[in-house]
Amino acid sequence: MAITQERKNEIISEYKIHDNDTGSPEVQIAILTEDINKLNDHLRIHKKDHHSRRGLLKMVGHRRNLLTYLRNSDVTRYRDLINKLGLRR
Repeated sequence: MAITQERKNEIISEYKIHDNDTGSPEVQIAILTEDINKLNDHLRIHKKDHHSRRGLLKMVGHRRNLLTYLRNSDVTRYRDLINKLGLRR
């Protein structure tokens, strides 16, 4: 269910701010969004997998906290990331 290392590297290279960036809020939110989307697909098939559902809720909460942090620190970066990821339609 987790994303592969190659896909994670693609996401990091797409959303990084500088060359050695792996921990900026943009990168973390993009990786969490990819994980959340894959887990949503899994849960559409396996409706009774409550342990994975709990993990999904924890990831959504973590992403929400990171988005709040990014919005409070830099609104333009927040808006760009929201548009790029397709969140908050």
